[in-house]
Amino acid sequence: MKRKLRMGMIGGGKDAFIGAIHRIAANMDGLIELSCGALSIHPETAIQSGEMLFLPKERTYLTYEEMLQAESKMPADKRIDFVTIVTPNFAHFAPAMMALDLGFHVVIEKPITFSLDEAKQLQQKLATTGLHLCLTHTYSGYPMVKQAKAMIQVNTLGKIRKVWVEYPQGWLSKLSEREGNAQAAWRTDPKKSGKSGAMGDIGTHAAHLAEYITGLKITHLCADLNVMVEGRALDDDGNVLLKFNNGAAGVLMASQVAAGEENALKIRVYSENGGIEWAQQEPNTLLVKWLDAPTQILRAGSNYTDRLSTFATHNCRTPGGHPEGYLEAFGNIYHNFALTLLTEQQGQKPSAEMLDFPSVAEGVRGMAFIDSVVASAYSSEKWTPFTE
Repeated sequence: MKRKLRMGMIGGGKDAFIGAIHRIAANMDGLIELSCGALSIHPETAIQSGEMLFLPKERTYLTYEEMLQAESKMPADKRIDFVTIVTPNFAHFAPAMMALDLGFHVVIEKPITFSLDEAKQLQQKLATTGLHLCLTHTYSGYPMVKQAKAMIQVNTLGKIRKVWVEYPQGWLSKLSEREGNAQAAWRTDPKKSGKSGAMGDIGTHAAHLAEYITGLKITHLCADLNVMVEGRALDDDGNVLLKFNNGAAGVLMASQVAAGEENALKIRVYSENGGIEWAQQEPNTLLVKWLDAPTQILRAGSNYTDRLSTFATHNCRTPGGHPEGYLEAFGNIYHNFALTLLTEQQGQKPSAEMLDFPSVAEGVRGMAFIDSVVASAYSSEKWTPFTE
């Protein structure tokens, strides 16, 4: 019998922005219910958060260890199916590994871990368990991102020559981490965030988007990392030249000190016969630029099955003209992950559209990107190999 998937959440309590986003996304299609949580390292906050979310007292836990152990001992008709981990980077690996050891699937925030070695350990564990891990690279959930990928996959525009991806934000233009901003505090702390700031936080999104849409792999890079705000411990700005495995060249810019910018993620891909352009702040639109014809404007919409790919329309929720944004893209990641688990529970094989969500392989690539960028920034060589 089909039923909703039961989710447990680690982190994401009442004061956490990203926890609420995950809960909205998971609930969007009615396939998932929040059944338990270890919502904060602070006991009082954990209890209050559980009460606000109407969780049973006995399933509002004070530590992730307590939660995972208790849930693993419950009968199959009560225990959770997967955990969602929405803690800072340094607290990703241990709960993810424990969850996999106890037989639970995992959804995890990016970057996947604190280090490349930890990411590889998760990859090895998944290979032996047969479980699924979903990495929430949200921007790959937008329908028109999937349309761009589908068009490139069937060689609509010819061989790719140039990739330009940029992610400017302005929210760290001041030393906010010393002014009571909790989100800024952990993201700029090497002990909690890792060896990179802006490149680890948003540069990984840009790199993933470039590889996801093009289907190419970064092979070499030349990076320049900067600390623009005096007194900050990690990079808040960076520029990276890229080389791809088909010979294409690329440019990646990520900055959190671009004053006045919000979340202006944008990608342009140029091929032999034309190019595509997509911007996160106008997500329903994909520009297709032809060498010998006027620019074509494609729009997202569930009623455009005759002109968009199945991967795009599978992730469209409303007819054309109704804005679908960040929450819907996040919801698409959860939707595809949930459909995969539910289909496998029925002993069937998920479709390619269902399996279209970021996983551990993308997580390993993300950590390798961070390592390679940092190595390049401190190297006297022009090009640094991208290695996993």
